[in-house]
Amino acid sequence: MNWKNSSILLFLIALLASCGNNESDQLENNFTISGKIEGGGSKRMYLEAMSADGTIDVAQTETNADGTFKLVGNVPELGIYQLRLGEDEYHILPLPLSPGENIKLETSYDEYSVLPKFSGASWAKPLNKYMSIFNTFAEKQSQLARENNGQMTEEQMLEKYIEFRKPLDEFAKEQMLKDLGNPVNLLLVTSLSPSLGFPKWDPSNLELYEKVKNGFITAHPNSVLADNMNEQYEQLRMGYEQFLAYEKTQNESNTSPEIALKNPEGKLIKLSDLRGKFVLIDFWASWCGPCRRENPNVVRLYNKYKSKDFTVFSVSLDQTAEAWKGAILADGLIWPYHVSDLKAWDTPLTQVYGFNSIPHTVLLDKQGKVIARNLRGESLEQKLKEIL
Repeated sequence: MNWKNSSILLFLIALLASCGNNESDQLENNFTISGKIEGGGSKRMYLEAMSADGTIDVAQTETNADGTFKLVGNVPELGIYQLRLGEDEYHILPLPLSPGENIKLETSYDEYSVLPKFSGASWAKPLNKYMSIFNTFAEKQSQLARENNGQMTEEQMLEKYIEFRKPLDEFAKEQMLKDLGNPVNLLLVTSLSPSLGFPKWDPSNLELYEKVKNGFITAHPNSVLADNMNEQYEQLRMGYEQFLAYEKTQNESNTSPEIALKNPEGKLIKLSDLRGKFVLIDFWASWCGPCRRENPNVVRLYNKYKSKDFTVFSVSLDQTAEAWKGAILADGLIWPYHVSDLKAWDTPLTQVYGFNSIPHTVLLDKQGKVIARNLRGESLEQKLKEIL
């Protein structure tokens, strides 16, 4: 299950949004969003914030029959909010809204989530441009997927992805440098992240990221989102340092990097404690359908080879202990080595181990050295037959 298949913008909303207030109707209104949605008459419109507990309703209204609307409400501070039209998940717009802003929006129902025309704020024009370029990028990707029919290799597809995305990243970098404190940078900064992993990442992005976050902190010194951006920068910096250390380790000894995390009972478990056994590191999550479908095969192979010094070290990319524990029980994952930092895709292990989709596996020998990667199904069983 590849996280990149999800909308980048919606991912950002969940990652960066500040908590809203579901009692905004009891507070004095401090923002207005108005305009017209051609073909979008008589539909409910919602301004929402995302939090760890889910979507929070900030304000709502209904568009008039001709698509005109006016939405008012109260936001506590600058935040990335989502403006949703109707009840589906396709008509959603991100916007970095602040108290005191009077925003205008002109678009159509069909182009609502791809070609909006915002005005009334410093972030409006760059966001319009960014989403227009993003729409072109997404269309080229979709066309390539439709027309490829398996003719291109994975590497060729990757090269096309990089080619298609280049104008988006170039615009984002130019815009961020032009106005370091602009709230739109909360969205544009994703162009500096290693979406394809550190091996294909330009490390100069780290220096630019530092400039952007410092400029944003200067412009918004007491903002929760300024703190979030600083935290994300630190995660990126540490992730890159861990990647470099991993590369050095791989070049020198091919030894798997250490993993030291807590199990469901809160006990610290170290991967290095399993030296002397053949170990399958299995990166998975309760919400990952392909992972759950592969679990019966992993259980079968564990039962078949556990008497031959083979075990499984499961690393969950879950966010809640309840979902993680429930999936372990439901899928009968009976080996004793289950760990997680409950950070989902924010875990630094994705960069340390160089993967961006799950399930992902790493097979180790008794000295902790890597034998093979990303084996599952028949290929995993065949490799275990060879070594055990």
